[in-house]
Amino acid sequence: MANKCQVSIHGSKIPAPARTARFTNALFLVVLSCLLSLSQAEGKGPYDRQVIHYPYRQGDLTVIGRPRSYTVGPEDTFLDIARKYELGFSEMTILYPRIDPWMPPAGKTITIPSLFVLPQIRRGEIVINIPEMRLYFFEKSASRVQTYPVSIGRTGWETPTGRFFISEKRKHPTWYVPASLQEKYGTAVMPPGPENPLGEYIMRFSDSGYSMHGTHMPWGVGRLVSHGCIRCYPEHMRLLYPQVPLKTPVALIYEPIKFGRKNGRVFVEVHPDVYDRIPDFRKYAAKKLAVCPVKGRIDPVKFAEAVRLRNGMPVDVTVSATYIRTDDGSTAPDACRSVDKLVRRKSNSVNPP
Repeated sequence: MANKCQVSIHGSKIPAPARTARFTNALFLVVLSCLLSLSQAEGKGPYDRQVIHYPYRQGDLTVIGRPRSYTVGPEDTFLDIARKYELGFSEMTILYPRIDPWMPPAGKTITIPSLFVLPQIRRGEIVINIPEMRLYFFEKSASRVQTYPVSIGRTGWETPTGRFFISEKRKHPTWYVPASLQEKYGTAVMPPGPENPLGEYIMRFSDSGYSMHGTHMPWGVGRLVSHGCIRCYPEHMRLLYPQVPLKTPVALIYEPIKFGRKNGRVFVEVHPDVYDRIPDFRKYAAKKLAVCPVKGRIDPVKFAEAVRLRNGMPVDVTVSATYIRTDDGSTAPDACRSVDKLVRRKSNSVNPP
């Protein structure tokens, strides 16, 4: 496992030279965010979390959560906003590709994509959808699910698909540094502590060198940064670790398109093909639609537009769909518009006007 759980900071978007000053300011905010996260290694501070249990019903309630609205603060980055709402970085950037993630405009109201279509339900199992960069823990004792953002392997070190089970659990793990990185880190063994890339907890996958664990770089969650392992926010590993027993099944899947139902409506959630495994995404989408059990209730034009956007936000594609409501009863500004309105937009994003 050690040779697959290395550290990387790849995946960040570097602004053009003309924006060097803005980038420097943003980098300063990132460093402050990292230092803050390290100071909270024992779970103190604003990242204390409680388990959120989402009820589901097989067949007619497979969309969980609600989108929210948020007004960007003067010092916010997408890193800050994502972690505040328990999202990964990419969940913000693919929804708002035209907004600078390091310097989003203060005062702008955006939609928080905290609505999710469930993957295939596997009670008592952990399901990790690789292109979504999200983990689902289906509880064994009740029809409830928990969900958390994750990081996956970067290009060349892709996270594999397959079925595993939790074969080992360790608190405060030691990292046995691979030979290729020993010169960089100046050691062959890294003890537990704030610089250990494995974080506070690790759960190994059976018959593989892979695992899921915390991280000393929480701003990497929601990115392709690891050497194949699954990384979680430290606060989420603290929640999962005591709940997940040994032998818990783990399914690593690759499903960029998911269908779900809620309140009699049909939703589709489409993500980018992060590992470029699908030669023709439109043909892939057409095949997925053809075998969908409720395909007769799906507007093909709306579905096609959702496929084109691939912004990770569940969209109501029911014939004559209207709006998704936020938790305060209002309609979310853009991401939750019915797809028939999105079709008429010329932009490739769903940024508010």
